[in-house]
Amino acid sequence: MDILQTFEAIWAARWPILDGFGNTILISVVSILLGTPLGVVVGLILSYGNTALRFAVRLYSDFLRGTPVFVLILACFYILSVVGIQLSALQAGIFSLTLFCSSHVGEIVQGALKAIPKGQTEAAKSVGLTFFGTFFSVLLPQALRMILPTWVTTATEIVKASTLLSVIGVVELLLATQQVISRTYLSLELYFFAGFVFFLINFAIEKAGRFVERKVSLPT
Repeated sequence: MDILQTFEAIWAARWPILDGFGNTILISVVSILLGTPLGVVVGLILSYGNTALRFAVRLYSDFLRGTPVFVLILACFYILSVVGIQLSALQAGIFSLTLFCSSHVGEIVQGALKAIPKGQTEAAKSVGLTFFGTFFSVLLPQALRMILPTWVTTATEIVKASTLLSVIGVVELLLATQQVISRTYLSLELYFFAGFVFFLINFAIEKAGRFVERKVSLPT
């Protein structure tokens, strides 16, 4: 099949593919937007919480980071329903990726906060800043410069992990592409197209991260 016929087949299947693309964007954006602030809280507790709280959150973080995303998705969909928490496939998918994102962001935040000299915190306390005032006014602006590159990597991992949600029936971009392939038998062409779309999504995330990184970087 030539290139023109391939584009004609993709155009004919544009609506299912666009629906899958929309679900991929929705899942990724919501998971990142929910997982990032939750991860900041995890990082704060790991850095400044009391011993019992740090221990509990450390278990949470290590368990999630050590669990394959595939297993985490299945657990959130099937195990939660067994204990009476009914979530749709889409909700369970977003919930699992949010947890995955929060555990990684938590480690990133903890590492960045540890890299900031303790004198910064002591100086903030000496001028009367509260804990949250110190965090938002002193620590966060400095930590953000160290967090951004690794956070971008985590965000792209979330986009790639969204393809695993097809196992619980979420019709994201990859599953939508596979459904079209089952009708057209254009496996190589359509998989290449789906891969290119994923590349564009992650490329956009990387460029956005670089833009923000330039905005918050210190002038040289």
